[in-house]
Amino acid sequence: MTRFIFITGGVVSSLGKGLASAVLGSLLQSRGYKVRLRKLDPYLNVDPGTMSPTQHGEVFVTDDGAETDLDLGHYERFTGVTTKKTDNVTTGRIYSDVLARERRGDYLGATIQVIPHVTDAIKEFVRNDITDEDFVLCEIGGTVGDIESLPFLEAIRQLRNDLGSNGSCIVHVTLLPFIHAAGELKTKPTQHSVKELQSVGLQPDILLCRTERPVPLDQKNKIGQFCNVAAADVIIAEDARSIYQVPLAYHSQGFDTQICRHFNLDEKKPVLKRWESIAYDFENPEGKITIAIVGKYTSLQDSYKSLGEAITHGGIANKLKVEVEWIDSEVFETENDDILSHYLSNISGVLVPGGFGKRGSEGKINAIRFARQRHIPFFGICFGMQMAVLESARALGNLPNANSSEFGSGGDLLVGLMTEWATGNSKEQRTDFDDLGGTMRLGAYECHITRESLAYQIYNTIEISERHRHRYEVNINFQKLLEDAGLFISGLSPDGRLPEIVERKDHPFFIAVQFHPELKSKPFQPHPLFTEFVSAAGKHSRLV
Repeated sequence: MTRFIFITGGVVSSLGKGLASAVLGSLLQSRGYKVRLRKLDPYLNVDPGTMSPTQHGEVFVTDDGAETDLDLGHYERFTGVTTKKTDNVTTGRIYSDVLARERRGDYLGATIQVIPHVTDAIKEFVRNDITDEDFVLCEIGGTVGDIESLPFLEAIRQLRNDLGSNGSCIVHVTLLPFIHAAGELKTKPTQHSVKELQSVGLQPDILLCRTERPVPLDQKNKIGQFCNVAAADVIIAEDARSIYQVPLAYHSQGFDTQICRHFNLDEKKPVLKRWESIAYDFENPEGKITIAIVGKYTSLQDSYKSLGEAITHGGIANKLKVEVEWIDSEVFETENDDILSHYLSNISGVLVPGGFGKRGSEGKINAIRFARQRHIPFFGICFGMQMAVLESARALGNLPNANSSEFGSGGDLLVGLMTEWATGNSKEQRTDFDDLGGTMRLGAYECHITRESLAYQIYNTIEISERHRHRYEVNINFQKLLEDAGLFISGLSPDGRLPEIVERKDHPFFIAVQFHPELKSKPFQPHPLFTEFVSAAGKHSRLV
C-alpha cells in the first residue's frame, strides 16, 4: 500500500518546504521504506525553463529531460532517488493538458470547469507512475491563501476522501517568528495559517514549525491546542548549523516517528550513520579554500543551487571547508588585469558556470584567461566550456574573432545553434524560429572519454552519462585549431560529432564540460569532477 504525504506551507514563502520534504524522505528511507517525492507548482508557466533564474532560481533537469523546480534537486541529493518528468507539474501543464483533451473531444462536449476537470487532472498526476513505493511525498508550492494554490488544495481534499483515513497525511510548514523588540515568540501567524488551511477543508496532521530559537513546552502545547493537533505532532524545526544537520535535528524532534505513528506503522529503528558522518565531516574540516564562481545570475544564489551544493560535496570529500565568492561576470567585461587580479589573485580556484545570452560573456572569457595564465585551477560548465573554447581560439589559436552564433552572426563561429541531434532511436530537429521552452538538448546523454586524459583519470571509465541543458554546441570542425592552441577535446558524443569535455595539458587543472555534473552530485556521493576540482584548488591554495 502506497501512503501519501502532502507538504503545504503557510505564513511566508522560503520556509524550506522542499528541504523538509527531502529530509523526511531520507528519514523514512533510513527506516527501510521506499519513497518517491513530487512537486506541484501553482504558477501558470508550463515549466520553469523560460523563467528568469534571478526570479525563480535554478532549473533542475532530470535524466529523462524535464526542466523542473529546484526542489527536485533537494529530493535527489537527500534520498538518491532519481526524479522523473512525472515528479513535477505546474498549473500551466495541468491546464494545457486539460485544454488539449477538450480540443480532442475527450470530455464529450462537457463544460470544462476547475471541478472536476482540473482537480481530476491534478489527482491523476499525484497517483500516476507509482510502482511499489511505500510513501509518495507531494510538496505543494506557494503559500496557503494564494489564489493559485486553491485547485491543488481542493484536489488534495478530494484525494484524502479517496485514500481513506489511513492513506494520507498533511504536514503543514509554518513560521514561529520571534519579535526581538518584545522579546516574545509569536504563535498567532501559525494559528491563522492553519485556519486558512481549514477553510478549504484540510486539517493538518503534523505541524513543522520553523523558528530561530528553542520553543518552550507551554508554547508547543498552545500551538497544538489552538491548531487542533496533538502536542507531539507539533515538530519544532529550529534553525540548524547546516542543512546536513537537519535530518538529525528533525529525527531528534520526532518528525519521522510521528509520521509512522500517524500511519500505524511499526517504528523501525532508523539508521542515521550516513548523516552523522556527513555532518561531522562538514563541521570538522582540515583546511579552508575559496572558490570564485564567475556567473551572470549571482544576485540570487538559488540560481546556482545545485552548483553550490556540489562544491560543498567536493569539500566534504576532501575534508575542506569551501567558501564561495560569487562574482558577477560583468565586473570583468573590460580586459583589465588589475581588476581581475583584485578579485582572483588570492582565489584557490575559478569556476565559470552555465548561462544564456551575450551579457557577461566577455567577463567570463577574461576570467578564464586569467585562470589559464596564472595556473589557477579552472572548471567550466556548459556555457563555461564554450567560453573556454572561445578564449583559447582567440588568445592562442590565431582566431581573434572567434565567436558564438548565440551572440550574433559575425566572426568565426566556433559555437553554433544545434539543429539536429539523436535522442535514443529518434532524431530531434530545431531551427532559430522554434519556441524557447523545451527546445534544448535536455536530459541525460552518453559521452565517450579518451583514455589518455584528465577526464579519464577522474571518471576512471570511458563511458559516462551526464545531464545537459543547452542550445548551442562547439563545432567539431575546429578540433585541430583548438588542439594546436593547447585545448584538447577529451570527451565526445557517441557519434563523435559533439564535443563534451575539453582540457589543457599545460595547466595543473583546466577542464570544462558541456553538461551539468552538479545535477548528479550528492553529499554521500560527491561528483568526481567536483571532488577533483576542490582537491586541485586545495593544492593550489597551499602553493600560493
